Amino acid sequence: MAVVDGILDSTDRKTTGEALQQALTDLINLGMLAKQAHWNLVGPHFRSLHLQLDELADLARRYADEVAERAAAVGFNPDGRAATVAAQSTLPTLDHGDVEEGTAVEVVVDALFALIRTLRQAVADTATSDPISQDLLIGVTAAVEQQHWLFRAQR
Repeated sequence: MAVVDGILDSTDRKTTGEALQQALTDLINLGMLAKQAHWNLVGPHFRSLHLQLDELADLARRYADEVAERAAAVGFNPDGRAATVAAQSTLPTLDHGDVEEGTAVEVVVDALFALIRTLRQAVADTATSDPISQDLLIGVTAAVEQQHWLFRAQR
């Protein structure tokens, strides 16, 4: 079976692939964290936050797919396995059990902030190695920063 070399030289492929991989890992984890909070949420404003968490999970999954496909396009094998996500994600965790609304908002705000740091670093890292991947990461960052603002406003 042939390995796809992609469109970047080996150094740029490694730099870009590693930046995309970290973004992928954190996006996958954000989607799981949002669903965990969504399923276990309790509180008087349940419905609106429940729906907002579902929207966040959808956004994270959509962008994870775009980032993974970009990694594959440049010749870097994306790794979204559960063990990889658990080992490499920079996002905070959510305890098992009921999740009070305030706790859900705080954990999501912290997770989004951690993801923003990852994404902004990936944007910087890909500036020279692959401006096309950088453009994708800039778009993802803008969407995640908007979500950060929307959740932060609920504090």
